[in-house]
Amino acid sequence: MSTIRLTAAQAMIKWLSVQMTEDGERFIDGMWAIFGHGNVAGIGEALHAYQDVFPTWRGQNEQSMAHAAIAYAKAKKRTRAMAVTSSIGPGSTNVVTAAALAHVNRLPVLIVAGDVFANRKPDPVLQQVEDFDDGTVSANDCFKPVSRYFDRITRPEHILSALPRALRVMTDPANCGPATLAFCQDVQAEAYDYPEEFFEPRVWYIRRPAPDANELERVAAQIKAAKNPVIIAGGGVIYSQAEQTLADFAAKHGIPVAETQAGKSALAQSHPMNFGASGVDGSAASNAISASADVVIGVGTRFQDFTTGSRTMFRNDAQLVSINIHGYDAAKHGAESLVADAKVALDLLSEKLGDYKATAFDPDAREDWLRAVDAYCARPDDQAAAPTDGQVIGAVQRATDETAVAMCAAGTMPGALKLLWQPSQGGYHMEYGYSCMGYEVAGAMGIKLATPERDVICFVGDGSYMMANAELATAVMRRIPFTVVLTDNRGYGCINRLQTMGCGGEPFNNMYVDCNVEVQPEIDYVMHARSMGAHAVKAAGTDELEAELKAARSRNIPTVIVIDTIAKDFPGTGLETTAGEHGYFWDVAVPQTSEREKQRNRYAEYITQIASQTGMN
Repeated sequence: MSTIRLTAAQAMIKWLSVQMTEDGERFIDGMWAIFGHGNVAGIGEALHAYQDVFPTWRGQNEQSMAHAAIAYAKAKKRTRAMAVTSSIGPGSTNVVTAAALAHVNRLPVLIVAGDVFANRKPDPVLQQVEDFDDGTVSANDCFKPVSRYFDRITRPEHILSALPRALRVMTDPANCGPATLAFCQDVQAEAYDYPEEFFEPRVWYIRRPAPDANELERVAAQIKAAKNPVIIAGGGVIYSQAEQTLADFAAKHGIPVAETQAGKSALAQSHPMNFGASGVDGSAASNAISASADVVIGVGTRFQDFTTGSRTMFRNDAQLVSINIHGYDAAKHGAESLVADAKVALDLLSEKLGDYKATAFDPDAREDWLRAVDAYCARPDDQAAAPTDGQVIGAVQRATDETAVAMCAAGTMPGALKLLWQPSQGGYHMEYGYSCMGYEVAGAMGIKLATPERDVICFVGDGSYMMANAELATAVMRRIPFTVVLTDNRGYGCINRLQTMGCGGEPFNNMYVDCNVEVQPEIDYVMHARSMGAHAVKAAGTDELEAELKAARSRNIPTVIVIDTIAKDFPGTGLETTAGEHGYFWDVAVPQTSEREKQRNRYAEYITQIASQTGMN
């Protein structure tokens, strides 16, 4: 057997450089890296040696560069991914939040975290977390509950099995998620005679499992017996690349479609069976249909609380069907499971349904809702007054075309965008499984890297922007253009509304004006963004916002447009209270006892609301 002598880190990078997709591209596009002790001498040297065949990119923060990698994988529909390496200690634990985000959203990312010395001779090394009762523990054990695959590399030959196992998980449509390799720093630099065949190029195929015949028959029979079914489209539709299949299925069988955050833009808003957002922040059209449905057909959805109105939206006697690649998700809430790839399942199910067509829904409801959307998003007459989030969305919609991708993650904007943004197919990217503040700027960069032909619009509130914005500097250095619409309402407006209106509390510690500070902040977001090299301006109103959005498309660097917004909700988001105008109840626990009458009254309402929850399994 022919061998090649390499360090363990060199062998890892050499192997990653020849792991290919069906389209002849590297599955792992490259590695984001911030070096420190624990990865600079081993992995850093290896990345330098192979930089011509496996690129390295420097980030500003371990969490945000991992967010960029995750957004890239999401925009690529899980067909490609990126890797992230960090040093021992805080460098590694900074990535834990991103790993959780990837885990919740079922997205692949390879995390190579520096670890302690396997030989333990210099213990305790700088930044080492010591467990007084367990000598095998390191800070990287934090990754275990948020990784789909975890391994600790304590010998150089471990990568012979650990690397294929990691990519097997990342390319598995059911078990897809983050893979973490805690790589002991002395082992990274240790040499070993690796078999040459280990470095032969390999193609990774993503399977499309077909459904069990009996499950298919049962689900088809349930749908055939339905008078007014509804489809809840989740992110699994997009990951399966089943968008056109769903469009054809819904049109052929006359079944209206409601969208989750992850599933939005699987159908273009113009599709006649797209009735809009589902659940807590749902549209009047889709929620009315869902509330009256006798069969609810989930396709690639986890049936999250926002999607189901914390299980208050569906009829008690409604039958729940769940088409999902993973049996865990397919069985939620006692659903009739159809475990399969979404595209394959919809094709086979359509054959079984034959000429079945549902007719018990009001097609005018969709048009009524779209007219309401236009009203919420209309240009304000008074350009001097701070606009609502809906009016900001309307301005962006008017200033962009079908190449636009609206992206966001946390605050009020996710609910407003889910409700009001009218995308083309693929024109929406929301991280709402983990709803991680600070994902937005780095995520926008990852989306643009994955889809350079799209016009990426990053919606971010001042609160999330302050959490993590440093990858603007990375995007400037790498000439990655996208547009940030920074809506400034001077605090955490979304949580303030939940606190005061949803839960009966008093304004406290969310808006700057309600915080324990000596002086109110005067943050110049324009100058801050400019200091990192971005083009930054402040728009006085939505007309100026539209003009700046159009101008941004000609630049090769990020553009940041700051606009003051009104710090209250607008009708239709479903976030004014936890029941909303068109949305449904969101179960956020309300204190059972209080000295304040407002809080006691809200608790009485809460008890009534949770009484309407259907059974959960």
